[in-house]
Amino acid sequence: MTATENSSSIAQAPLRESTPPRSRILPRILILLVLLLAGFGIWKLFFSRPALPDNIVALSGRIEGDDSAVSPKTSGRIVEIRVREGDLVKAGDTIAVLDDQQVRAREDQARAAVIQSEAQLRSAQDQIAVLDEQLAQTRLQSGQATTDAEGRVNQAQAELAGAEAELAQQRASLQLALFDRDAYTRLAKSGAVSERQGKQAETTAATQQAVVEAAERRVEAARGSLNIAKANLANPGIRDAQSAGIRKQILQQQAAIANARADADRVRAQLAEAQSNRGDLIVHAPFDGTVITRSAEPGEVIQAGTAIVTLLDLTKVYLRGYVPQGQIGKVAVGQPARIYLDSNPTKPIEAEVSRVDPQATFTPENTYFRDDRVKQVVGVKLRLKGSFGFAKPGMPADGEILVSGNQWPTRSTHQ
Repeated sequence: MTATENSSSIAQAPLRESTPPRSRILPRILILLVLLLAGFGIWKLFFSRPALPDNIVALSGRIEGDDSAVSPKTSGRIVEIRVREGDLVKAGDTIAVLDDQQVRAREDQARAAVIQSEAQLRSAQDQIAVLDEQLAQTRLQSGQATTDAEGRVNQAQAELAGAEAELAQQRASLQLALFDRDAYTRLAKSGAVSERQGKQAETTAATQQAVVEAAERRVEAARGSLNIAKANLANPGIRDAQSAGIRKQILQQQAAIANARADADRVRAQLAEAQSNRGDLIVHAPFDGTVITRSAEPGEVIQAGTAIVTLLDLTKVYLRGYVPQGQIGKVAVGQPARIYLDSNPTKPIEAEVSRVDPQATFTPENTYFRDDRVKQVVGVKLRLKGSFGFAKPGMPADGEILVSGNQWPTRSTHQ
């Protein structure tokens, strides 16, 4: 053997020794196969999901709820907040109380104005009552005066007629007495009768003349009484004028009552507004719910509409997820659904489809893969029917919708 061959054989010897024998490669292959089978089994057992039945539409999303920011209707300084985050409240419970010093002062001022306006209204009404009484008395007196005046006129007319009749009678007697006087005077001068009879006839004539004059005065007096009685007929007109004046005063008082009533209504409205503003300083819970956040503290001065706490009704939470556009045609409001929380993925929570968005949209931006973000999907809400208090906003969850049939299949995505 030459030196060159020796060196070649020497160089090849290490190469043959570095190649592992077949007996050592086979165990390694078997170990690799075992690892692959084990990994496939783990994936199949824990990560692989069986194919969904045709009557099931699956979706994933997060639990959400419609919260409400509870705020006062007016501005003010917070005196007290009676709830903290996590507290359960009932509708009407007091959430917070604001300082009412200024509102109380306005309420007291409005109440004083109401008392004053009501007093003015009562005074005007009392004055109306007095004027009504005066008007009634004036009308009564006017009627009585008319009756009295007419009666007096009639009486005066009767007295005048009697006086005039008596005057006529006395005048006739006077004519007869004058005739007897003249006759007896001539007879006494001729001696046919005694002088005494002549004197007696003169005396009788003089006396009858006085009687006639007295009768004339009585006629004049009766005529004066008649004129006075007729003048009294004007008294009802005077009293009617008085009644008209009283009625005018009544109208003025009625206008004053209307103004007083309007003022009373205005100040009552101010009082009601002040009382309402005072009531607005107490912030009540609008519904049963849980305090999610507390945004203010006692001592702070807040404006109207500034949130003090945020409430959420945990009995009205829902799963917000997305269904591919190609499957949304199977989904309708009212279909039964199930929700699986990550905290208990084997126990379904009964739910139903409460909303299907009217139009498709792109996958939400928080999807991490660009290819998934460009897919068209439709938003769906699944309203929970149970497990209230366990499903909280922000928790991830999976959902299934039973789009056909009445029975859930025995196999689901969470089994």
